[in-house]
Amino acid sequence: MTAAPAERTHAWRQALPLFVLVVAWIGFLYRDTAVAMASIWWRSDTFTHGFLILPIVLWLVWRQRAVLAGLPARGSLLGLALMAGATLLWLLGDLAAVNIATQLAFVALLALAVPAVLGWTVTRAILFPLAFLFFAVPAGEALMPRLMDWTAWFTVFALRSTGIPVYQEGLQFVIPSGNWSVVEACSGIRYLIASAMVGTLFAYLSYRSMTKRLLFIAVSIVVPVAANWMRAYLIVMLGHLSGNKLAAGVDHLIYGWVFFGAVILVMFLVGARWADAPAPATASDARTDRSRALSAGRAAVSSGRLPVIAAAVAALALAVWPMLAERALDRADGDAAPRLAAPAAWDSGWQAAQLPPPAWKPSFIHPAAEIDAAYSRQGRTAGLYVGYYRHQDYDRKLVSSENVLVRSKDTRWAQVAGGGRAIELAGQPLAVRTAVLRGGAVDGAGGVRRLRVWQFYWVNGSLTASDALAKIHGALHRLRGQGDDAAVVVLSAPVDDASDPAEADRTLDAFVRDNGQALLDLLARTRAQR
Repeated sequence: MTAAPAERTHAWRQALPLFVLVVAWIGFLYRDTAVAMASIWWRSDTFTHGFLILPIVLWLVWRQRAVLAGLPARGSLLGLALMAGATLLWLLGDLAAVNIATQLAFVALLALAVPAVLGWTVTRAILFPLAFLFFAVPAGEALMPRLMDWTAWFTVFALRSTGIPVYQEGLQFVIPSGNWSVVEACSGIRYLIASAMVGTLFAYLSYRSMTKRLLFIAVSIVVPVAANWMRAYLIVMLGHLSGNKLAAGVDHLIYGWVFFGAVILVMFLVGARWADAPAPATASDARTDRSRALSAGRAAVSSGRLPVIAAAVAALALAVWPMLAERALDRADGDAAPRLAAPAAWDSGWQAAQLPPPAWKPSFIHPAAEIDAAYSRQGRTAGLYVGYYRHQDYDRKLVSSENVLVRSKDTRWAQVAGGGRAIELAGQPLAVRTAVLRGGAVDGAGGVRRLRVWQFYWVNGSLTASDALAKIHGALHRLRGQGDDAAVVVLSAPVDDASDPAEADRTLDAFVRDNGQALLDLLARTRAQR
């Protein structure tokens, strides 16, 4: 048996205010996360589209109002369980100060409130708007380094294919008319995200076939990447052919947007040729859609059904527990500031020294304490940087996109190679992150200073070179009440042969072999000051 229309109308009069209450409660409790998202939309051109997502979602839901009015509203145990998982993700993300985790969890909570309070039949009817809501999360910048590498590769390849000689080191390259560098703005990430968002909406509204929708979404992802490659090549060619009078400054961004806009316009014009005609509106449309949603709801997971009021109360309670847990964990953290001093000498005769100019220091923001020193023994010199973090938050944390070996706009240093290396530190196997840095401008000749760099993290005694594992270790240690003490360790040594950093690796191997245990003991003593 199904509920009569009058009964469903009465049920919605009770369910809708309760659902709005749950959403408002989530918005209030997680307001700091919401404000952080909005601030990124405001200051970043890449994510300005975030301001449009909620109005679009509300409009898409409004289009389904006739279908929703005839569906029963019932709470779901599975929906509540998924909400519990989202709150746990938010707690872990907040303990480790991971914006993407907390923001994904916040948006997931808003979306999961629908199945938790209103049920799976309602969710099925508005599944696309709920999924589209995740475009509000300012995510995707992790793709930037790979996109920059691809852009540099294609630009150099296209220039050489055109007959222009190119000298390349990493993301920097030189052609006869001048120097060029692929920076964050050249990655094309803003084009990719904007195209994927608009392309997904276009596919949903223009096609009824799932195959067509998925195909167009794939095209909207591939086209901006390829268009950005061509954009970068054309900008370099404009600069080269005009003697760097065109496309050499802010105007190259303008040219880039004009080119990208033209490409995307063509993409949508072509896509519109295969658009499906809207289904003819009939009086039975809403009944048919309601029947499909009801069938899908019955065939969905075998989740227990709850009265809406019970589901709403449970959702309100689930939303608040991470705040209470985090407050208790904050009280367990120590208040003392860490004290970290560079030793005058290490074991096996390593004495304080001075690295030759130009000076280099990793760009790690707001450590609570740090060491920046160099040590030498028997003609070998190793630099040591330790950035120690305690009481981390979103502005001061160990792992951040702003914490890098070299900033892309650094005029004195550039990273020209990267990779990894397996070493042994105090008897523990460890895969460190490696890089080669070049000091001075690219001129295609020798004589510039180079450094071999090793990097890894120490997180409350755990060692890793992975950003993700460092975050996970940090969250788990905090969850156990062990604090959030962590440090980045960066070792460096001069490279004498630009084509072979093996000698520098041997210097760093010797330093780690002689002083690895002493370094870990120093970090452990610093942690004990809590």
